[in-house]
Amino acid sequence: MNISEVIIEGDTIGTSFRLPVIRFKGSDPTAPKVYLQAALHANELPGTALLHFLCEHLRKAEADGAIRGDITIVPQANPIGGAQSHFGDPQGRFDLGSRTNFNREFPLVSLGERETLIADLDRYTAVDRLKRQLLHMALGADLVLDLHCDDESLQYAYIDEAFWPEASDLAAALDMAVVFLADGESSAFEEAVGYAWKYETGEKASRLPGRLSTTLELRGTRDVYPDMARKDARGLFHFLVARGVVASDANPLTAFTGPATPLDNIEMIRAPLSGTVLFHRNIGDNVEAGDLLATIITAPGTEGGTVDLQAPQAGLIATRTSQRFARRRDNLMKIACAEKTKAVRKPGTLEA
Repeated sequence: MNISEVIIEGDTIGTSFRLPVIRFKGSDPTAPKVYLQAALHANELPGTALLHFLCEHLRKAEADGAIRGDITIVPQANPIGGAQSHFGDPQGRFDLGSRTNFNREFPLVSLGERETLIADLDRYTAVDRLKRQLLHMALGADLVLDLHCDDESLQYAYIDEAFWPEASDLAAALDMAVVFLADGESSAFEEAVGYAWKYETGEKASRLPGRLSTTLELRGTRDVYPDMARKDARGLFHFLVARGVVASDANPLTAFTGPATPLDNIEMIRAPLSGTVLFHRNIGDNVEAGDLLATIITAPGTEGGTVDLQAPQAGLIATRTSQRFARRRDNLMKIACAEKTKAVRKPGTLEA
């Protein structure tokens, strides 16, 4: 195991940020290369815990001479966001300087342009330098996993249709409750990686066998527990074995049995008015069309001062907000459904 640091110079005098990078050298140059990162949204920490325990497995495998493919791990991928807080509340999702989501606006380049990402870095802000360094490292791999979490959530993944159903082994290994199938058309990290691969030869590829770039949502922000992290680490290690990155006699993976739901089939339940939120249903619940999901108290103490929200169609409640006060149009739930939503919304990512 080798540990190094990428230094990101800050945008003000006297500041810099350190990005630790852990590497395990593989013995077989033909084996898949892997890049794993966590906490791109700096205060989303289930992935950091997972990678901590995964390294225990990998150190043992290294001692046994069992690591076949190169593995690069960035357990805390956003030291800039990690340094941000507002009145004691961590602010790891958005850059406070530009108000940009740390997981948006990654450069969209072809694989042949990889080295341009780190050329003349002094031209860019610290956040853009960080993004370029992360993307440059990821594009040296065949399997790229970006570990995130939602607010209150089941375990699920965003997977580009170009990698499905081959990627069902990952969903099975990590016991995903549901997979969201995306079209890969945004500037988020995992989709920037997929873009580089799709346009490697200039003409867009629709299938990318042997490769994978995905966002894993490891339950909710508060689901940072040793037993959970160890279980997830074992699952991810099992996936690396199944893909030939690590040599082991582990049993074959079982098949993924959960639903694979296109983003167009996700119902985003939003607050029509501001108020106190009373939830009637929890994550993991299967609901039918018309079921009562939540009540919003819009005018406390007055007759008729509430608004009820019903399920627009049958589906699985995958996520729920932990906030109990909503502003108008706040996201309250995601429901994975069998049919397309009738709601009008912009294509691409579900949230900012």
